[in-house]
Amino acid sequence: MSWANDQALDARRVSNLILDEAERLGTPLTNLALQKILYFAHALFLIENDRPLVNGDFEAWQYGPVHPVAYQAFRRAADRSINFRAKREIVLTGQFCDLPPIVDEQVVRCVHRIMASYGQLTPGRLVEISHAKDAPWHFVIGRRNSGVSFGMKIPDNVIKERFKYHKVSVGQDPRHGEPSEDTPFTRD
Repeated sequence: MSWANDQALDARRVSNLILDEAERLGTPLTNLALQKILYFAHALFLIENDRPLVNGDFEAWQYGPVHPVAYQAFRRAADRSINFRAKREIVLTGQFCDLPPIVDEQVVRCVHRIMASYGQLTPGRLVEISHAKDAPWHFVIGRRNSGVSFGMKIPDNVIKERFKYHKVSVGQDPRHGEPSEDTPFTRD
C-alpha cells in the first residue's frame, strides 16, 4: 500500500529529526547541509517505500535540491550551525508552538541511515554529490537550460528514476570549495 502525497510528513518535522540525530552524533549542520540531507532522506525513503517522506516539492537551487518550506524554517541560521528547531505558527494568534516529534520507526531508521552515510560530509561534498551528472538536480537544470522546463521543481518521479546517478566521491575536499548558503536560481 502506498501513501498519498498528502500523507507525507511536514518537511520541518523531518528536518527537526535530522537535527536531533546530528546533535546526538555531535555533527553540527548548516541549513545548506540540512537541505541536502533532507533531500537524500526523502529520495531513499521514496525509492525503498514507494511513497514520499515529506510533502511538497524539492526545487533545484544553485547548490542543489532545496525544500522551500524547510529552508524558510531555518533561514535565520544563514551559514551558521543550526541550534534551534522549526516550529509552526498558529495563524490566528501569531504564536509559535513545537511541531510533534516523529515516532514512525521506519522514518527514524531512514534518518539514522542517511546521517550515518552523509552526516559527516562537508556541505561542499553534499553539494557535489547532489550535482551528479544525470541525477535529479542535474536533469532539472538541464531541462531549464534547454528551454524545455517544468519549473525548478524536482518531481518525485524524477527523483525515483534518476537518483541512481548519485555517486559518493572518495576524496576529502570538494572540488569547488565550500559554499556557505544556498540561493534559488534567478531568471536571466
